[in-house]
Amino acid sequence: MKKRGIFITFEGGEGSGKSTQAKILYDYLIQRQISTILTREPGGTEQSEEIRNILLSGNKNKWDGVSETLLHYASRREHLKKKIIPALEKGIWVVCDRYCLSTEAYQGAGYGVSINFIKYLEKEVCENLNPDLTFIFDLKEKKSLKRLEIRNKNNRYEDLDISFHKKVRKYFKSAKKTKKNNFIIINADNTIDDISKKIISYLQQNFF
Repeated sequence: MKKRGIFITFEGGEGSGKSTQAKILYDYLIQRQISTILTREPGGTEQSEEIRNILLSGNKNKWDGVSETLLHYASRREHLKKKIIPALEKGIWVVCDRYCLSTEAYQGAGYGVSINFIKYLEKEVCENLNPDLTFIFDLKEKKSLKRLEIRNKNNRYEDLDISFHKKVRKYFKSAKKTKKNNFIIINADNTIDDISKKIISYLQQNFF
């Protein structure tokens, strides 16, 4: 049987640079001739991308927190069943921009949805699939929002006030204390080059 692929996720607040680093890592793995796919949440499949468009567009108060959580897990279920799990079973590595931890941080800590409810959905939807490695990008809220102004690519979450983003950041930072040791905190204030070197160095030491 082919060895199962490695599942790597990138987490963090808006404007933290995680999407950029996910792409850099994907390119590095491809250069090493490691079969890899780069994907994202919400999204990743045709059906999940349709839900993504519903989630990210419109007024910032468009959804009740519980409704929004259910939409995220509907998108995640499609993503897992049609893309992530089949790839991993074929021995393909998966690099994913966001996963369950983002739902805990945004809908749980940010909107106040019960973490127990989110964990229940996670158990039922994700079939015990946990990342082999998660990089959590940490950036102060004011710097994060400043980057968003420069980037000028709005989604509903970017329009929420700084108190929301503080809750999200606090949850992400606390994850390292409550989770397994496969959660790596990244100082997102460092240069793109320095961050990518740290990520690749960690992989070289632990997965190659």
